[in-house]
Parts: sequence; structure tokens; C-alpha cells
Amino acid sequence: MGFLSFLEVALMPIIEVLIITTLGAYMGTGHSNLLPADARKSLNKIVFMVFTPAIMFASLVKTVTLEDIISWWFMPVNIGLTFLFGGLFGWILVKIMKPEPYLQGLVIAMSSAGNLGNLLLIIVHAICREKGSPFGDGHVCSAVGLSYASFSMAVGGFYIWTYSFNLIKKSAVEYETYKESLEKLPIKDSDESAKTPLLKAQNKDEGGIVFSTSRTFKQEQEKIIIRSPRCIPAEEKPKFWDLVKGVLHDIVEEIKAPPTLAAFAGLIFGAVGWLKNLLVGVEAPLRVIQSSIELLGEGTIPCITLILGGNLVQGLRSSKLKIPVIVGVIVIRYVILPVIGIGVVRAANSFGFLPSDPLYQYILLVQFTLPPAMTVGTMTQLVDVGQAECSVLFLWTYVVAAFALTAWSTVYMWILS
Repeated sequence: MGFLSFLEVALMPIIEVLIITTLGAYMGTGHSNLLPADARKSLNKIVFMVFTPAIMFASLVKTVTLEDIISWWFMPVNIGLTFLFGGLFGWILVKIMKPEPYLQGLVIAMSSAGNLGNLLLIIVHAICREKGSPFGDGHVCSAVGLSYASFSMAVGGFYIWTYSFNLIKKSAVEYETYKESLEKLPIKDSDESAKTPLLKAQNKDEGGIVFSTSRTFKQEQEKIIIRSPRCIPAEEKPKFWDLVKGVLHDIVEEIKAPPTLAAFAGLIFGAVGWLKNLLVGVEAPLRVIQSSIELLGEGTIPCITLILGGNLVQGLRSSKLKIPVIVGVIVIRYVILPVIGIGVVRAANSFGFLPSDPLYQYILLVQFTLPPAMTVGTMTQLVDVGQAECSVLFLWTYVVAAFALTAWSTVYMWILS
């Protein structure tokens, strides 16, 4: 495959996402009003509770075996490293650029959580069906690549619905604290210049609404401290075991998320032969259940992408993200992480941790290069915080992904050849 072939393979899935996103953006405008904010929120709940668990369970049951789970032990480690390094550099970016407190978790989540399932499925399938693919016969490549991508989706789903979802939920708490702090701004009745636009309905004269930005109000505003629930006075701090119980409770709650439960169930049914035979195959007695689950799972990608486009309309109007923050996320995802990924995979291969299959190693490398997981958009919609900023980050990271994936795919093919 030459450079133009790599370009076509890398661009096709990204262009598909952009086309459907554009349709979702139009559906979210007032011209069509087919996908207003309330509809997007309701649809997100369906994606979270039904569609995403369905696609994860159906893919794993059909393609993963116990031998695969054992031989692919390094993939969960590799994905964990993408979250570790992405989260670390995202945290550094937050400390340097200092976005709004309720957006910091979103920035870290977008820096660490890659699209380890949906987009990877499309990319692998596109590469395998190309003539002259470096990964051998197209049918064999597609079957094996689907197994790799499905396992990546399951493991990635576990990390996303535990680590990333926890970040987004904490952002929601910060946002509520932020709103409460704004509502409690001190207003001096004797000082009309201290009035704020937040109470503009009470500040009218014959000329209309009075907008004041006096030094007195700014000084009062700067004194406000947005307290996180973690900022507890020393005398109120719980005991060590209470903290441990709280952490374990949070972990259990995250594991109980429907996508995570579906991933575990899919791995169990795929690994246990007699359970797999109940669902998969022309002779399977419960094959209609597997077919129904697959049918539900097919709605995941288009629904998430349409919602992304609908949120984008709001994001372009009301996003509070600074341009340097957006650039920082792009640099982390497409410059820093791919370089780290090459070092990690080459080191693991030199120690004999990886199978000899070049397609497996290619998947590990691509996991460091993917754009942010669209599931993060579902999370922001579920907790009702940061949807606008999330949409803007999606827009620019997926536009850049068209070029970044092309360039890095070429490098990875050359390294593995």
C-alpha cells in the first residue's frame, strides 16, 4: 500500500463521522428542530442503557475466546498506559492553562480516553479489505482484526466507564458548586455600582438595564472560593477506613454501569464454550437473542454521532474553552501519545510480551493515536455539564484526526514491515 492508499484508508472513517455529524448539527438547529436538547438527552440515556451494552456484548460473544483473552494479556496494559499518559499530560495542561473548574475533568478525559471501539472497528476493516494490505489475506485479516477491535472495545469501555466517567461526574459536582457560588455573590444595597448583570432584572432605570463592573464588585467576586466536596476541614475529615470504603463503593458503582457489565458478560460468554454455543452459530438454540442484541448494537454509532452534531451547534455558540486548551488536547493526542506508544510497543516486543502477528502490534500502536472517545459526549449529556465544550473539542480533534491517522498509520506500517 502506498501513501495514497493509506490516505484513503485513514480518511474514509473520519469523513463518515464528519458527514453524520453535519447531519446531526442540522437536525439540532431551529430550522429542522428534529434533535433539540431534550431529545438529545433522552437519546443519550438510551445509548447508555441499551445500544452501547448491546454492541459490546454482541461483538465479544461472537469473536473472543478464552485463548484470545490469555494471549492478548498485554492489550489491557497497553490501553491502561494510554489512559495513564494521556491523563498525566491532560492534568499538566489543566494546571498550565487553568480552564474553568468544572471543565478540568472534561479536558483530562478527552486527553486520555481514545475511541478504542467504534472507530477502531472501522479502521481495521478498511485496512484489511484494501488490496495489497500488509496484513495478509483480507478475510482472515478482517476476522482477526474484528476480534482485536472488539477486545479493545471491551477493555476500553471498562477504563472509560470507570476512570473517565468518574472525572465527568466530578466535573458535574464542580459545576453545581460553581453555580451555587455565583448565586451567593454578595450585593451591597447601598452601593448601586456593585450590582451585577446576574441580577440585571433588578437594575433598571429609564435608560434600561444598568451594567456595572466596578472595582468593588470585582474585589468581592475574587474572594469567592469554589469549594470541592474534597475540601473538608481537618476536624471533619473521615477516618482512613471510611475513605477506603468510599473509594471501593465508587468503584463498584462504576463497574455496575450497563456498558461495563455488558463487557464482562460478553467476555464470559465468549470464553466459556458451551455458553458461546448457546448464542453463536446457525445451530445455536438461542441465536435469535444474539441477532436481536446485534440489531440493537447497530444503532450505537449513528446515534452517538448524530448527538455529537446536535451538541456541536450549541458548542460553537457557548463554549468557554480557550483556544490554547483545544490545541493542547490535539498535541497530547496526536504528537505526545503516538511517540510514547512507539516506545511502549517496541519495548514490549523486544521483551517478548507480544504475539508475532503484525496486525496485533499495529492495533496497539493505533490505540495511542485515536481521537477522543465519543462516549465522553454521552457522559457529558448524562450529567448535564460541558456538552458545548465537549462538542467543540470533538470537532477539532476529529478534523485533525483525518491527517494525523494518515501520517501515523504510514509510520506504523513502515515500522512493522
